[in-house]
Amino acid sequence: MEPRNSAASRRSKVVSQLSRWTLVGVLATVVGTIAFILQADAAVEGDGLAAFDPQLTQAFFDHRSAALSKVAQAVTFFGEIPVLTAATVIVAVLLRIVTRRWRPTAVLAAGMAGSAILTSVLKLVIGRHRPDSSFMLGAIINGFSFPSGHTLSGTCFFLLLAGLLWRSHAARGLKIGGTVIAVVLSIAMGLSRVYLGYHWATDVVAGWTMALTWLCLLATAIHLIGRRRDNGLNPRPVDRDDIRDRGGSIP
Repeated sequence: MEPRNSAASRRSKVVSQLSRWTLVGVLATVVGTIAFILQADAAVEGDGLAAFDPQLTQAFFDHRSAALSKVAQAVTFFGEIPVLTAATVIVAVLLRIVTRRWRPTAVLAAGMAGSAILTSVLKLVIGRHRPDSSFMLGAIINGFSFPSGHTLSGTCFFLLLAGLLWRSHAARGLKIGGTVIAVVLSIAMGLSRVYLGYHWATDVVAGWTMALTWLCLLATAIHLIGRRRDNGLNPRPVDRDDIRDRGGSIP
């Protein structure tokens, strides 16, 4: 009976831990959603933080240099839809080949698809116009600006990769380094959009906010699925990849 009790105890601890993470995820999602709504309201009304947008746009414009412009254009290139789409497909295929599992690939695909849908829908609903074209360094864009799509999707992509790295067997130093790089790239992506004159600063802040909110929601959903399995409500199907990894035979 002792092994059974020990297994039951471990099972209980796993369920308890999942419950805590689920609660944290739900709270983070709610807080993020409220923060985004407040930011959207300020952007529409032109008050709050949005009241400082014109000054910030002018400040970035006044401090442009040839070197900084090249860096900003290089960073923002990786947030273009064709580039992000291609990168997502390539990484998804590599994840399937390396891990021999579909779950990491599915998480990445769901995360990026969600970010694209959110960007399109929110831009149409809020309908905020971009800064004047005289501030734009490059091709003129006339679409809506809130939230910044480059920032939202780019942040989701970089942080999803960091999250998947933490779920791998990579060395701790590599995980920390990868996370730092993901955060730096996410920040740089947002700043490049303001520097290049395509977005107001609050568009970028909203992009970061919604990206984090969406990732919290996605992580919470994953934990809930795990909790259902651990509670026996949705028995986990036999994973042929798991059997193969452990050296077992597949009937």
